[in-house]
Amino acid sequence: MRLSPAVSTAVATGSLALAAVASWSSLLLVVQGWVIPGWGVSAVLLVVSLLLQWAFTRVGRPTDASRLLGKRAKRARLGSSALIVTAALGITWGAVDDLISNVEYRVLRPAGPGGCTAVVRETSFLVSGSGEVYAVGLTGLAVGEAGSWTVDDGYRPIDAGTYELSWGRDGGHLRIRGTSTDPVVRGGSTDIDCW
Repeated sequence: MRLSPAVSTAVATGSLALAAVASWSSLLLVVQGWVIPGWGVSAVLLVVSLLLQWAFTRVGRPTDASRLLGKRAKRARLGSSALIVTAALGITWGAVDDLISNVEYRVLRPAGPGGCTAVVRETSFLVSGSGEVYAVGLTGLAVGEAGSWTVDDGYRPIDAGTYELSWGRDGGHLRIRGTSTDPVVRGGSTDIDCW
């Protein structure tokens, strides 16, 4: 099956746009208990889109008619290049941020009703610790955090086990506790709702 140039360009550009958006958003994906941060999802989308672009250009060699559309093709290449750079910068920024902040991702158990799962991203940088919780449904995808907290002295309450996760029919609730020397400075109580 051969795709028209317009369809192949739309598919390749759409996947590049998804990669660019994913690289700068606070999303994550959980696959069989493994957490893939947004920058990782974006990296996969970027590679797939580049492979699609390569495949579409190999299949659709320029003809005399397509050469007449040179300006349009030039604009499309410029747009694709901008999306590639945007995605690459977002991927790099996210990966470096996770590395510098010493990030740990954890899937909290037990899961809630309907497979709703709480996933935590905990960081520790210098004398401050922070975390975000994401509500992940059956799709495995979370777009945006459900809540966040900040703790003194780089303390990691999830890692230390100083938290409570409870589930009811309407969703879950995560309560973060610090210690007397490392208190929760901001946040610490979050509802988790996957629907």
